[in-house]
Amino acid sequence: MTVIYPRKFQNAMSARDILERVVRDREIHLITLNRYRYSEQRSCKDLTDLIELLDGQPKELIKDLSHHISDEARHAMWLTDLLADLGANLGKPPGSSYIDEFERLLDQESKDPVRDRDDFVISALATINITEKRGCEYFSAHIYALKKAPQTEENIKIRETIEKILPEEAGHVRWGNRWLAQIADKSPEHRQKVEQAKRKYAAIEQAAFESGMDITLGAELRRVANLVEVANTMPLWQRPQYLMERLPQTLLAPELQLLRIEAAQRAWQRDPQAFMEKFVPMFLNGIQKQEKTKARE
Repeated sequence: MTVIYPRKFQNAMSARDILERVVRDREIHLITLNRYRYSEQRSCKDLTDLIELLDGQPKELIKDLSHHISDEARHAMWLTDLLADLGANLGKPPGSSYIDEFERLLDQESKDPVRDRDDFVISALATINITEKRGCEYFSAHIYALKKAPQTEENIKIRETIEKILPEEAGHVRWGNRWLAQIADKSPEHRQKVEQAKRKYAAIEQAAFESGMDITLGAELRRVANLVEVANTMPLWQRPQYLMERLPQTLLAPELQLLRIEAAQRAWQRDPQAFMEKFVPMFLNGIQKQEKTKARE
């Protein structure tokens, strides 16, 4: 089967590039950890909803999902304890929600988990698999960045917490790969459905991921491009309706405007000079152009 991994941010910045910057700024570092906590906590709810929709079948999958919930709850507990020890905020993280955007981009054409059980299970597993891959990528990059950062008591405590979580998240990825491979082996039709689902949900995940990272000028148009990329993974007859339902909010993106204002206010309050010298040029030129300029220097 085709192996699909999350792509770099705007095909330019890797997870390591991003996390090396994150660990140098304590405020952003704590917000990032809180995003991890929120995602782990939210996944418990989403996996519980999935179990209820499956209504007891297939039994082996229900059993695996219940263990998965236990793992995610433990990760949320570890991160909550860590953030509390560091005196950090435990509320909903600021800014655009990766999870909410992912759900907004999902195809709302409902599949009956009883009548269309195979299709429903394939979609659910492909969704879980690609989001877990993103989590592994970022936890691994975070550990790498912390090993290069000053070995303060706080950084060591953060690294040790993430190091406990990463092996279990990697196990979730292997679990998802096995389930999808088993379903694909049932028939050529099943294999085609699995491959299509992997492409579709990888495109959705990439679009959701970038929406929470990109606030620079032109972000709305890049979101539209990502939306079209998602639509292109669908059958031709589904694309127009999918695009028309999501295009207005993608173009207007009210949460993006609020995020820009909040980011500008925080940058100005922390360092007015840096705001004029760094934040404004980054916003106007875009991250990619900034990275190219640094590379030439």
